[in-house]
Amino acid sequence: MNTEELWPTIADQRRAVADLLGGLTAEQLDAPSLCAGWRVRDVAAHIALAPQPPGPLGMLREAVRARGSFHRLNHDIAVRYADATPDLAAVLRAVAESRRLPAVTNARNIHYDVIVHAQDIARPLGATVEVDPAAAAIAAARVWEMGWPFWARRRFRDVRLVATDSSWSAGAGTELRGTTLDLLMLLTGRSVPALRKSVPGSAVE
Repeated sequence: MNTEELWPTIADQRRAVADLLGGLTAEQLDAPSLCAGWRVRDVAAHIALAPQPPGPLGMLREAVRARGSFHRLNHDIAVRYADATPDLAAVLRAVAESRRLPAVTNARNIHYDVIVHAQDIARPLGATVEVDPAAAAIAAARVWEMGWPFWARRRFRDVRLVATDSSWSAGAGTELRGTTLDLLMLLTGRSVPALRKSVPGSAVE
């Protein structure tokens, strides 16, 4: 896959989140996102920080501070940045086109990450961030082939996932249909009410 194809979507999603944040109240920014234990503003900060990675020494300090937990490291950095940054929307617009990457990841991961996190922010607020189904399909394919942290193929080992708005599909077993974006959210561990009712009980942890 040509990673050049991913960057326009990454930039568009960052700007879309910035546009959404610009219309939120302080209470909405402090509202829970779809990420357990993360406020809307914390998820936005996480997106904004991706193109502003700390250096190796900074990462080492944060890892020690988080006692080796990658999840805690990500969470705590985001919370501190969110609390210290009054205008996250402005930061997101400023870094939208940036192609800087943390040393531990790549453009394919940033691509699915920003798509999913934009939904983590928008959906609990009843808002919408549009995603091209073709872009969501690329993201879903990446998540499907990964192991950690989602283990999608193991969790959905008895399910065939079929997108209704793109050509993406994966797996074998009981068929589950939905939009590519909804299937992506399900693969990454998010609750998608319209799909949960159709997922066999043994397929989802």
